[in-house]
Amino acid sequence: MARHPRLWAAAITLVFAAAAAGCTRAQAATSPSWHAASTSPSPSAGSPSPSASPSSAAASPSPSATSSKPAPPSAPPSASDTPASPKPSKPAGQATGKGPSGSIAVTGTSAVALTFDDGPGPYTSQILDLLAKYHVKATFCVIGRQVHSYPNEIRRIVADGHTLCNHTWDHDEQLKTRTDDQIRDELQKTNDAIHAIVPDAKIGYFRNPGGNFAANTVAIAKSLGMKSIYWTVDPRDWANPGTQSIITNVESHTRAGAIVLSHDGGGDRSQTVAAYRVLLPYLKPRFTLIALP
Repeated sequence: MARHPRLWAAAITLVFAAAAAGCTRAQAATSPSWHAASTSPSPSAGSPSPSASPSSAAASPSPSATSSKPAPPSAPPSASDTPASPKPSKPAGQATGKGPSGSIAVTGTSAVALTFDDGPGPYTSQILDLLAKYHVKATFCVIGRQVHSYPNEIRRIVADGHTLCNHTWDHDEQLKTRTDDQIRDELQKTNDAIHAIVPDAKIGYFRNPGGNFAANTVAIAKSLGMKSIYWTVDPRDWANPGTQSIITNVESHTRAGAIVLSHDGGGDRSQTVAAYRVLLPYLKPRFTLIALP
């Protein structure tokens, strides 16, 4: 073997060359695909790498793939998405028409209004005394033909800060069947009688006798500057049912916002006076008692 050194060198070279070739083939068979991709030519701008999965391409688009146009403005909200504007609320303290023909039956607040009909008369001053004792204001619906007989009571109603209400000239419960001129005359004569005693007295309300309101009586009263008032609580004191009956009826039916009907005229009102000796100290701590404004 020493005599052929070149043959030995050639043989050794062949062995090493064969081994190297085998290693190269083995490495190519076991390399992950990303190695091959890393050595491939760079893809054109905007195209995903051939080896990249579709999901990775969608998640990371190249900058040039993004449109240069501005995004379209978002669609305006639909009616269902837009909050509704709050409805305007009723002004505080505004009495509302819940009675016949749109007449007022509640005060419009939590306050309670006491009203007295068919005066002035011999019991009016007693009711006024009780109201003064408990510092309560009320509303008096007066009959025109009686005003001249009780001028002092009319003056005191105004002086004490109570409210005046027109209850017609002669308590005509069939007023709505009269002509417009007759209705207007009933109301105007009553206002004139009051103003003959207290010229600057405000008469802002009208109450139809018997509560028999109709569109014509309400409209004519309005044309004369008066609102029509009904009631919420009627203890029927005009029928003299007994003092306790009046008390029980008012106590059990009066709620916030009520208008209470009572009478200071039209007959013997001693039961009403006796009832209010009990009712005023009962009602005052429970409600704000007002004269209709």
